[in-house]
Amino acid sequence: MKWKYILTLAISGAVVAIDQLTKLMIYTQYHLGQSTPVVQDIFHITYVRNYGAAFGFLAKAPEVFRDNFFLAIPPIAIILILYILRDVSDDDNLQITCYAGILGGALGNYIDRLHLGYVVDFLDFHYKNLWSFPAFNVADMAIVGGVGCLLILTLFEGKKKSPTPDPEPGDSDKVRKISA
Repeated sequence: MKWKYILTLAISGAVVAIDQLTKLMIYTQYHLGQSTPVVQDIFHITYVRNYGAAFGFLAKAPEVFRDNFFLAIPPIAIILILYILRDVSDDDNLQITCYAGILGGALGNYIDRLHLGYVVDFLDFHYKNLWSFPAFNVADMAIVGGVGCLLILTLFEGKKKSPTPDPEPGDSDKVRKISA
């Protein structure tokens, strides 16, 4: 088996394991809505059920659509990631890690949807009662981190490949004179 697939399996497996263990702790030890302050008025562990996608997207869509949509999309994403990985260089560990994080996150949330019918979220960042970020979980962090890393890699790759300007006529003569 190629290294990139072993690395992908190891990283995505670790993401799924950590994600599922943390969610298991939350939904077996907390009541829905129960919150424990970690940093008062900034960060709490709060048990939330997310019936939508990231940040509650589509949570209020009709249940039949929402359930079918969220059961169909992760397998498509997984197949797409594995297809894309075929073209990733075997020694491009950073890009492989990004895709593995996305894959592990997708699998972690998919397991929740299959098992529970919703995704367990619990990382709750806010500032007093003035501002609140939607609760999320380890799988969400892996997905967002992987996508963010890929975007940064794409930006840097674009800068590396930016075309160098064509030399002006006579510039090559200047270079020859200087080097001679």
